[in-house]
Amino acid sequence: MDLFSRSWTALLTTIAELTDDDFTRPSGCTGWLVRDLVCHLVIDAQDVLITLVTPTEAEATVDAVSYWDVLAEPPTGDDPLDALIPRLAAAYGDPALLKFHLDDVGSAAGRAARLADPAVRIGTRGEVLTVGDYLSAYVIEWTLHHLDLIAHLPHPAQSPPAETLAVARASLEAIAGARFPAAFSDELALLIGTGRRTPTDSETAALGDLAARLPLILG
Repeated sequence: MDLFSRSWTALLTTIAELTDDDFTRPSGCTGWLVRDLVCHLVIDAQDVLITLVTPTEAEATVDAVSYWDVLAEPPTGDDPLDALIPRLAAAYGDPALLKFHLDDVGSAAGRAARLADPAVRIGTRGEVLTVGDYLSAYVIEWTLHHLDLIAHLPHPAQSPPAETLAVARASLEAIAGARFPAAFSDELALLIGTGRRTPTDSETAALGDLAARLPLILG
């Protein structure tokens, strides 16, 4: 739960420091500008709030690793919610309004996570898992989107915390059922592993059999 807070706080802090021009730059999410990604995070924060207040007595069906589905193809943007994001982001107009909304909802999501009982079971996406597993699963979400956020910025920006990069890598390796080469940094493993960066020939060779199973598109 502490790592959830660290990864989320780092992401919110980095967004708060963006310039207005940064919002019109491309992000690491194919087809999305930075403003679209930030709008997506507003909805993510709302989902966290909703999920944390949806307790259930049912037995857990997934954990922090099996919570994630590995998709056969990347999103096309045709999903109604995905298609809504760019329109909704553009409707904000002033980036300050988008920053304000994310800070407002995002801060509430962070507080709710800190107050939640990790042993309580909650329901989301038709599955049941503990609060602790749910928040652990989101460390990889926040870390990957932090990398997406800063992918094309023309100025230095705060990177995800080293400890959350390491945990996100470990989570991705658990999902893959295989380890990335030790020579890969945590950031490189995440970028290549999720298809955010195409591996070089030497990196593909280092990946061995795992290369054929990449990218791991999480959904």
